[in-house]
Amino acid sequence: MINNVVLVGRLTKPVDLRYTANGTAVGSFTLAVNRSFTNRDGERETDFINCVLWRKAAENFANFTRKGSLVGIEGSIQTRNYENQQGQRVYVTEVLASNFSLLESRSVTEQRPAGDGASNDGPQNSYQNNNNTNYQSQNNSAKQSFSNDPFSSNDNDVIDISDDDLPF
Repeated sequence: MINNVVLVGRLTKPVDLRYTANGTAVGSFTLAVNRSFTNRDGERETDFINCVLWRKAAENFANFTRKGSLVGIEGSIQTRNYENQQGQRVYVTEVLASNFSLLESRSVTEQRPAGDGASNDGPQNSYQNNNNTNYQSQNNSAKQSFSNDPFSSNDNDVIDISDDDLPF
């Protein structure tokens, strides 16, 4: 059986970060995802998808994002049900996120209006939640400084390559 979901969208509001009775972090959020086609009027419709993220990844996601942040989510669809106060059975379908990626630079995120309680500290990263307290982080930034550029010398000299040296 395959149950794999990949979404790219924007947060509709700050992540709702809570803790279970035993102290496990759980973050709930809604992702606005544009459909890939237009309707009869030529407008793109948007789906609002409920997502859940657990443990340290949930804390990091809440700290690094805010309303409007562009993010990528990988996970699976899960369904659950419960009985509400009126005695009615309520069914919920949501994405259980296992990985996330921040898809815009920190400076763009910081330009968003504050006041939503979200923090903007930290680099642009991807996180993987393997249903335990471990997560992996890898730098996802498209911007690289000269010190990380393997073709740059310490003097920031220009590399002179002739067209004859190129294989294409």
